[in-house]
Amino acid sequence: MRLLFSLFIILPVLEMWVLIEVGSVIGALPTVGLVLLTAVIGAALLKQQGLSTLTRAQARLDSGQVPASEILEGLMLAVGGALLLTPGFITDVIGFCCLLPFTRKAMAAQVLRSGVVQVGGAGFSTMQGHTRPPRGGQPPGGRPRGGQPGDGGEHVTIEGEYKKEE
Repeated sequence: MRLLFSLFIILPVLEMWVLIEVGSVIGALPTVGLVLLTAVIGAALLKQQGLSTLTRAQARLDSGQVPASEILEGLMLAVGGALLLTPGFITDVIGFCCLLPFTRKAMAAQVLRSGVVQVGGAGFSTMQGHTRPPRGGQPPGGRPRGGQPGDGGEHVTIEGEYKKEE
């Protein structure tokens, strides 16, 4: 909690200092123009990368896999977009790191490897209690998950309608 409080106090002060320094070197109007330009570029990049990430997440869902990295990347895209709309150059650098594919994917992979975020999807459970893994083999991490209570797996209920065609 103290970290967030400090961040909300220190970051705006640093941003103002950097804006004043840049403004004293290149002038006030070019500085404002640069801030607006980063916001416009960020919005365009957010739209393009957001659609790309959504498409990859849908493809993983269609193949029966948990789109953990895509979900994390989507969160990073939202944070990056918000940071790019915030006036300032420090937040712009962090925002672009969240929006550019190579840095975003590297950061997401690092977060998933560190265990800060865990993938929790289990196999699909049938009415008889039997569990089968998602299409595509074992879940991420290589450990098969069970479907019985207390063994770390979870039961998934899928509701829907079907029509038998003859």
